[in-house]
Amino acid sequence: MKGGGMENPVFEPPSPDAGRQHHASPAGTGTGVFAAEAEEGPCGWGRCAPKALQVCNNPEGYLAAYSLLAIFQGIVVNGLINISISTIEKRYELNSSLTGLISASYDIAFCILSLFVSFFGERGHKPRWLAFSALMLGFGSLVFSLPHFSSGKYHYGAKLEDTCQIPATSSANFTCSANTKSSLPNYLYVFILGQLLLGVGGTPLYTLGTAFIDDSVPRHKSSLYIGIGYAMSLLGPAIGYVLGGQLLNIYIDIQIPERQDTTYTKVDQDDPRWLGAWWIAFLACFFAIWLLIIPFSCFPKHLPGTAKIQAERISETHHDGSEALVETKNIGKSFKDFPVALLILLKNPVLMSLIIASSSEALVATGFATFLPKFIENQFGKTSSFSATLGGLVLIPAAALGQIISGILVSKCKMDCKSIIKFMIGTCSVALLLNTVFLFAKCGNEPFAGVSETYNGTGTLYNLTAPCNANCRCSRSTYYPVCGRDEVQYFSPCFAGCASHLFNNVKKMYHNCSCIGKPKRENGSEDFLYEAVPGKCPTQCKFLPLFLTFFFFAVVFTFMAVTPTTVAILRCVPDKQRSFALGVQSVFLRLLGTIPGPILFGVAIDNSCTLWDINECKTKGACWVYDNERMAYLLMGISAACKIITIIFVVMAVCLYKPPPASAALSQKDSEMVSSIHT
Repeated sequence: MKGGGMENPVFEPPSPDAGRQHHASPAGTGTGVFAAEAEEGPCGWGRCAPKALQVCNNPEGYLAAYSLLAIFQGIVVNGLINISISTIEKRYELNSSLTGLISASYDIAFCILSLFVSFFGERGHKPRWLAFSALMLGFGSLVFSLPHFSSGKYHYGAKLEDTCQIPATSSANFTCSANTKSSLPNYLYVFILGQLLLGVGGTPLYTLGTAFIDDSVPRHKSSLYIGIGYAMSLLGPAIGYVLGGQLLNIYIDIQIPERQDTTYTKVDQDDPRWLGAWWIAFLACFFAIWLLIIPFSCFPKHLPGTAKIQAERISETHHDGSEALVETKNIGKSFKDFPVALLILLKNPVLMSLIIASSSEALVATGFATFLPKFIENQFGKTSSFSATLGGLVLIPAAALGQIISGILVSKCKMDCKSIIKFMIGTCSVALLLNTVFLFAKCGNEPFAGVSETYNGTGTLYNLTAPCNANCRCSRSTYYPVCGRDEVQYFSPCFAGCASHLFNNVKKMYHNCSCIGKPKRENGSEDFLYEAVPGKCPTQCKFLPLFLTFFFFAVVFTFMAVTPTTVAILRCVPDKQRSFALGVQSVFLRLLGTIPGPILFGVAIDNSCTLWDINECKTKGACWVYDNERMAYLLMGISAACKIITIIFVVMAVCLYKPPPASAALSQKDSEMVSSIHT
């Protein structure tokens, strides 16, 4: 210990001179241990430490609070925002590139602050940092909901006809005209501010919060606790999607306004003008998250027993001299140490190999988290809502299961750092093999008029307009697919030439469709009560159960590497740099993984598009129809390439890892002395 009792040797990793230090200055060591015990303190606020709170003053109590905060962070950031984006686009007249900026704002804030928070928070009061995290997450959730209260009531306007309209009687006007300037897009900056605040709040959670778990439990249990915490964080998006989806069934202003004008029909949930109450859940999360400030503010700087756990730990730091440098130079106490501390980590080959490997996996994980519902929707002909549900049912339970299983295995087998990295090679290799599901569980495209069919030979490919609908004045701005009795899909009832519709048993059916041919099935062809029905034609592809099964296990084995990666990173760096190492990982994870992942997957999916939305102003919008086989091959190629990169860098980490020499571990005599001083 160096001057003034500011250092605590019990919290420092054992060094080759550990034994000599303990023999030479037992008084100093004892002072350090007693200082650590003073920091362990009771659970409470200063002198107010109720006995009831001491039940939670342990790793299990902290894990419960940590898991709750991680769940709510997932609900808001990865659940509610994702499911509300399309509603926000319509309500505030934003295009997809601007809403993409909203989504990226969280990662931008995380990248900027992650290094500084993890560096300065390493020696600070980590539970209070998490109280600050809860404060900012709640505040960000509140700010994100504010545009609803200041933008006024929603005016949904007149309903556009979806059937073929006679030009002489049609009131629709599809000419290109500039919209009246609106102030609604200015709320973009409020949403960005909300996301930045959420990013500020999320930064301490997965850096300092995770390191505090590792501080407080024996090393063989650390992976289990971290795995449980990470698995609980995955419940957040699931709850967010379910909660947000249910609230979108409520009208945005709660009460639907009554219209006296007959041109303004009352909206329902099937109406494209319908907008749901996206803002309610953000308000609820604001109050719930702020309640979590209370438990985090009452935890002591170190949980009881932490000093003993740290004293009995054996260092597994990669033996490159960094640990001795951190100890002798006392790096990490002031801001001037920041560049040196960062350089030490960047020069650690094992750490950087693990970080690049985890970033490669994160790229695939975030890409599929964003676009798996779209893949299922287009490959297997399902609705967007059903595809989103299936995607959530596969991704979230599989990811949680993978992290829990790996946490249990690493804990039960008491794996050291090198064994953990070898374990990761196995899980990533199995995930790569399961990735081949895209080769044999893909589907071809169903017949689509104007794309793969030519309106019974009267039209041309890649042209939705044909002689049978040329006079209908159809708009390509609204994609409303219908399935004809000829088992061909049409872009909309208008492009199918349907002039009328009626409801039969609450089901909408279209009649007098000039573009739809005779039924392909001869038996009972005269019994058709309709010519077209809303929705895509039923797919003939039966590979969906097979795809979901293989993909489920691919996700399980992919996420079985997440918890071991975190544990290996915590092991291969000096103890005083563990939080900082997680901060460095978070930056690379976002710069190389979560930010480019959805962009790369989006480019690949757009590259498989065969029919774009081009409006009356000749502006390209969203893609309506994709080449399914091309999409499957492109996504499999990206996923396989990233997994191969992951395996290569994990193998490099195993080869480069040098365990500390035997002298770095505490001898039996040294351990007994530390234990006696502690007693």
